[in-house]
Amino acid sequence: MSEIPAKATESEDPSDGARSPAVGDTAADTTRGASGGTDLASSGESGGAADAMWQSSPPGSIYDYIKVASFSIGPDGLVDQWSLRAEQLFGIAADRAVGMDPIEAFIDPEQREVGQRKMAEILDGREWTGVVPFRVPETAEREAGEEGLAEVYVMPTQTEEGERAAVCIVVDVRTLRRIETDLAASQSIFGQSPFGFLLIDPDLRVRRANQQFASTFGGTPDDHRGRGVHDYLRSPEAERVAATLRRVLETGNSITDMHVTGFVPGSDDRRHWSVNLYRVHSGSGRPIGIAWLGIDITSRRAAAREAAAARRNLALLNEAGARIGNSLDLETTARELLDVVVPGFCDLATVDLYQGLLAGDETPPGLADGSAELRRVAFASAVSDAPFINSGPPVSVGAVHHYPFNSPCADALRTARPQFIPAEEGGLVQSTLAVPMVAHDTVVGLAQFARTKGSEPFGDRDRDLAVELAARAAVCIDNARLYRREHERALILQRSLLPPGDPVASGLDIACRYLPGNSSSDRPSEVGGDWFDVIELPGHRTALVVGDVMGRGLRAAVAMGELRSAVRTLALLDLEPAEVLSALDEIARGLGAPGGVQQATRAARRPREADLSEVYLATCVYAVYDSVTRRCTFANAGHLPPVLVEPGEAALMLDVPPGMPLGVGGEPFEEVEVELPEGALLALYTDGLVESRDHPLDEGLQAFVGALTDPTRPLEDVCDHVLNTLDTHHGEDDIALLMARVQGLPAESVGDWTLPREPRSVGRAREYARGQLLSWDLEPLVDTAELLVSELVTNALRYGEGEIRLRLLLDQTLVCEVWDSGLVQPRRRRARDTDEGGRGLQLVGLLSAAWGSRRTPRGKTVWFELPLPDGETGLADPAEALLSLF
Repeated sequence: MSEIPAKATESEDPSDGARSPAVGDTAADTTRGASGGTDLASSGESGGAADAMWQSSPPGSIYDYIKVASFSIGPDGLVDQWSLRAEQLFGIAADRAVGMDPIEAFIDPEQREVGQRKMAEILDGREWTGVVPFRVPETAEREAGEEGLAEVYVMPTQTEEGERAAVCIVVDVRTLRRIETDLAASQSIFGQSPFGFLLIDPDLRVRRANQQFASTFGGTPDDHRGRGVHDYLRSPEAERVAATLRRVLETGNSITDMHVTGFVPGSDDRRHWSVNLYRVHSGSGRPIGIAWLGIDITSRRAAAREAAAARRNLALLNEAGARIGNSLDLETTARELLDVVVPGFCDLATVDLYQGLLAGDETPPGLADGSAELRRVAFASAVSDAPFINSGPPVSVGAVHHYPFNSPCADALRTARPQFIPAEEGGLVQSTLAVPMVAHDTVVGLAQFARTKGSEPFGDRDRDLAVELAARAAVCIDNARLYRREHERALILQRSLLPPGDPVASGLDIACRYLPGNSSSDRPSEVGGDWFDVIELPGHRTALVVGDVMGRGLRAAVAMGELRSAVRTLALLDLEPAEVLSALDEIARGLGAPGGVQQATRAARRPREADLSEVYLATCVYAVYDSVTRRCTFANAGHLPPVLVEPGEAALMLDVPPGMPLGVGGEPFEEVEVELPEGALLALYTDGLVESRDHPLDEGLQAFVGALTDPTRPLEDVCDHVLNTLDTHHGEDDIALLMARVQGLPAESVGDWTLPREPRSVGRAREYARGQLLSWDLEPLVDTAELLVSELVTNALRYGEGEIRLRLLLDQTLVCEVWDSGLVQPRRRRARDTDEGGRGLQLVGLLSAAWGSRRTPRGKTVWFELPLPDGETGLADPAEALLSLF
């Protein structure tokens, strides 16, 4: 009876990769044949042992990796049984294979003769084992001619009729060779890998370790078999790694570059590994464990930390370069330094600057030995506003203090070198750096950086970074200090050139404001060339001046001072406004020329390239107001137009021809005369009031005109209202504002007479003067006034022309004016003892507070001024004055 089944049987699960159905059947049948036909399935052995021995899918079976097939040959030499594994190996289905001659189907023609002989021997009852090359017949899935190599084991059998047959067991030699190669490669990779290599079984125990892993953790590779994660890592790192291993085993998702931290035997240094994990499968695809591939990255982590620290420090320096020094204010610059370092570099920080340097003293006492007084200008904390704890009592921001001579801070200031300050027991701070702030080889202050407990203490790299940060801040602070000094000096110069106190003018109520640029902002700028002036002129007239020198800084302030002085000088000459501006234009052109006005004029006629650094340009509006007639004459040199507010009317800008700015030259200036009603408000101003980067000029002018809505309010209130309404705190330019309310001289304070050109007019002039002074209750001035009026009228008769006009004006002083049509100006001279005349003007100069002459459109006016009896200036005795002439 044949021991081979009558037909090939199928596995219950053909897709089970753990074991091929044909191989299983063949193996079982072979065992049955070897046991002489014993039916093991019906044997008395049962229970767990039998189940374990005869389970359908033994784990890790060799049949998972090699291809084993079986088929049987009948007495006629043809295939009569064909297993499923044979179908997989040869690619021929059973229905086609049964009945085929294996020699004709699978053996090359050259080998068929040998094959026929071997087949005959087999059918004669001989066993045979050998390696046979074969060729796969053509099928729908495979092309004809595909060659293979098989190891064949042939066992003779008998049919039920007693005829001889054979069972063939076939193994694919190519698969065996590939397995041998894979095993050799795996052994080479596993054993020679420079990385730590582990094979971990499903129980998370080490199944195999390579030599590299063993050299790290000690022992031989075999010593590590059976160990778990907790044998290498401490909690909680071991729990984290074990959980990751389970996840990889369950999901099959690989892990790349997992960082593991631990220690190696015999060392307390923390080590770092980069681990790759992936699940390992059997040949049938069943998970059998996890592969662990680890590399020591401790040095790489250290290098990465070094690189990260360097990048962090570089980023901190870049941030410091971008944020520190944006302001020219000392305190703001110090706060900018602390904003950079807290909390990115330290937890607490302070900045102390020398009090003397802040006050403008270049070499304050104690600067060399570090004992000079310092002022704390900034403090920052990232620890809930915790105070800066160090030796000595706490110092608040703005307080002036000094460090003890033997303290580390004083030593840092003395030596200009950073010092590590030891931490106090039980304190919040664990590490402190005292870094001197050095700029241009000068110590300007001290910066302290502190880290609290729990932070990494300062190292050498941190010290170098702190020195660099402090040095950058020190240069900015020193620049701000120098700029503040120059700014204050220029501001003092500029203010010294402005009218002191509140100006007083006849027939005008005056209020003024001057705001330096950026006086209310965090960043002071250079002073500008804005100025205003109120100049008293003879005849109770007043000159109102507002100007602006283009440019900023000390240069502009000096130019402004020169122009203001020139304006006052020209005003005393009693020139017309257009003439004053023409003379100022010549002076402005001469400011930038070494040889003055003439040199500038000659240079302007020669073709040359202009040196813009030496060009002085200014705008100016000059107005002369006569309190008797309430008429005001304007001349403008490129300045903004004056604004006039009449009672009950809306404010308007006066149409005054702007002209060219001072310093341009070549263009005349025009005059405009305007009669100002009683109570009218006149405003002169500079462009800083109405123009800025955010406020166009037209918009600012309209806002300014709109702000002058109630001219009846006190002038001081009007000025404050204008400044508050126009948002002048932008601080981009200086602001000069001059406002005047018209209060004309009353008619009863004016005496005006016309005298014929005859000798009797001298007596009449004395009578008119006496009568007018008595009506004004100025009897003490009668004698002096009569004498001086007589002298001026006499001179007008002798040296003048046309009718004579006598005018007395009473306001803060008594002014007497004598008008005639002559153009010759009187000139005072010293008379000799033998001269009979020539002492009239000397007498006028001795008895009056002031005297002079000015040209008029129809001649000239000679005037003198007497203080009122209740004034501070006493009256001169006429008798003594007369005697002093001889």
